[in-house]
Amino acid sequence: MASKTNPFTFLQQVRSETSKVTWPSRRETTISTLMVFVMVSFAAAFFFGADQLMGWLMSLILNVGA
Repeated sequence: MASKTNPFTFLQQVRSETSKVTWPSRRETTISTLMVFVMVSFAAAFFFGADQLMGWLMSLILNVGA
């Protein structure tokens, strides 16, 4: 069984670990956020186009027998 740490010691350890984190700058965060939006837009456009193309092809195939 693991030994329990009292809340005060735990908070000291959390603070110590948090101080070791290298936080991104505002500029890095902004650029990363914009890149995410750009990539999501590209992915949405690609999947919309692929879905439209496959739907058109399926309707073309299924209407041949009618």
